[in-house]
Amino acid sequence: MTFIKKISKTMIITSAVIAPLMLANVASATTVLKLTHFAAESHPAHIAATQMAENMSRRTNGEVTIKIYPANSLGSPPEQLEQTILGVTDMNLPTQGALDKYEKAFATVMSPFAFRDYKQAHEVLDGPFNDWVAPKLEKQGLILLSNWEYGFRNITNNKRPINSPEDLKGIKLRTPSEIQLVAAMEAAGASATQIAFPELPMALNSNVVDGQENPIGVIYHYKLFEIQKYLSITRHSYNSMVNVINKDSFDRLTKNQQKILMEESKKSSKLMRKLVADQETAEIIAMEKLGLLINYPDPSEFKKVMAPAYDRIAEYAGKENMDKFLSLIK
Repeated sequence: MTFIKKISKTMIITSAVIAPLMLANVASATTVLKLTHFAAESHPAHIAATQMAENMSRRTNGEVTIKIYPANSLGSPPEQLEQTILGVTDMNLPTQGALDKYEKAFATVMSPFAFRDYKQAHEVLDGPFNDWVAPKLEKQGLILLSNWEYGFRNITNNKRPINSPEDLKGIKLRTPSEIQLVAAMEAAGASATQIAFPELPMALNSNVVDGQENPIGVIYHYKLFEIQKYLSITRHSYNSMVNVINKDSFDRLTKNQQKILMEESKKSSKLMRKLVADQETAEIIAMEKLGLLINYPDPSEFKKVMAPAYDRIAEYAGKENMDKFLSLIK
């Protein structure tokens, strides 16, 4: 009897030690990927990211979960990308303009009037361009999962409708720091001023700048139409958010988990592209009803004055990269 009691006591003690260890092992089997991005929570980018997170958790039975930090909550876009490269966060949705600070081939994508429509942009980026840049990006410690969306950029301002480059003369226009956008707007005649996006509403309200340029979704979701009078659908530059993951974070996943992540990233890319396309027309109509004056200039007039912009972009990106890119879109 005593012997049995000793065995029972030993089993209880052993169980008390092993159980927490087993629970710890179960917990350590769960991988949490931190995804940062700059879009508003109402923007298609966040909706697509949420879908990816939900599907990733479901398909891996909770073994891999994605925690999303939207709307620049962990820092500015350049800071977010740097954090992902360093492994502080795991995934990011930068634009090509952010990625070109690490790999100059990306600098070519935002060249003015490079793409005629979304279909061409998607075919080039998902196909030959992806094959070209993905190995280059991996050397920077990033895996390119898929190209998402952002959109063609357009001009808003408080001075007048922009129907030709002549109309941009004398207009102070906010641009991001990307050389492609600065060069394009200056080639068209505007006075380009680089201001961080969070400071843009105040800059517009205080007349530090007269206008700005961004995709329709950004103008709508950040309510820039409330502080701007004119929207000119110039579609002067295309760029997209690019779903990237830190290489070490990716390598920690099993082969099957990597496969699922790649699949879900591409599914979310398709979702975001559809949402952006579906919403653009509705957002333009909504902003027009709210008083924004909208015009559709002839892009050919702007294309005629873009040679200086292409020279500046080629100098930044490298002539070899520019030649390669132009061969892909032709």
